[in-house]
Amino acid sequence: MLYPSIDKLLNIVDSKYTLVHVSSIRSKQMLDNNHFQMKEEEYTNKKTLGRALEEIEAGLVKITEESTKNAWLFYQYMIR
Repeated sequence: MLYPSIDKLLNIVDSKYTLVHVSSIRSKQMLDNNHFQMKEEEYTNKKTLGRALEEIEAGLVKITEESTKNAWLFYQYMIR
């Protein structure tokens, strides 16, 4: 069983595409900056992608939607 559950994450994020996009960006941020929002021992997963999903579930990653003139949706990812 994977942690966190996809069902729980989809209650937070509106689509699987958004979930993949947000978690991959956050995972890359972790690798580049070595910045984690939880203590090392609080994570269940060892890899950054799993840790990014845990942060999304914990509400530590804020996801907002913004529309542009072209009606494309862009997501702004901000770390609290």
